Amino acid sequence: MFTGIVEEIGTVRSIDRRSGYQRTTIGASTVLEGLKVGDSVSLAGACHTAVDIATSSFTVESVEETLKRTTMGELGVGERLNLERSVRLADRLDGHLVQGHVDGVGRVVIRDESSDHWDFTIEMSTSLSRYVAEKGSIAIDGISLTVVSVGADRFSVTIIPHTMKMTTMGDRRQGDPVNLEVDLVARYLERLVGAGTEVEGLTAATLQRMGFSA
Repeated sequence: MFTGIVEEIGTVRSIDRRSGYQRTTIGASTVLEGLKVGDSVSLAGACHTAVDIATSSFTVESVEETLKRTTMGELGVGERLNLERSVRLADRLDGHLVQGHVDGVGRVVIRDESSDHWDFTIEMSTSLSRYVAEKGSIAIDGISLTVVSVGADRFSVTIIPHTMKMTTMGDRRQGDPVNLEVDLVARYLERLVGAGTEVEGLTAATLQRMGFSA
């Protein structure tokens, strides 16, 4: 489990690709503190297990499912990645609950820059749009962000200068792919009430009366 608060930006040092398998070594510093083989690390929003740790880098392995559902298979040597270690129970939850299970790959369609912020519009699969709500949470490349607006196949977010500096959003341009993870609460709500199941009075009708759209 993660929070979507990026700890540092790592750099891809080497990639070993085979059929349905990839071994990636990432240069880092902060996330190496206390990191052990077997620990979880979020790489651009995709949860991976550290399988080898060196003085200034760590290595992860990606299987075919991960390569198909995330941007890991499109990485190149020298590319920068948002990194975050898994959250501890004693930590403060500054972002939102992020599993590191990427739901799909979106694409930047608009990047607008103002004097004090940047507006990004991300295109997504229509199968994911039902889980994205205005003012709700979403993770883009592992970054916890608040949704500004939602359309049928896209949504927008606003990025402040601090986030642009501390994450890879500053690298993102029109056409770039990004990993997306929707708010896990939305998925559980759909599972609970989608088939008309009542959970102590919670139904689709009561959720609509509370202001949640179907």
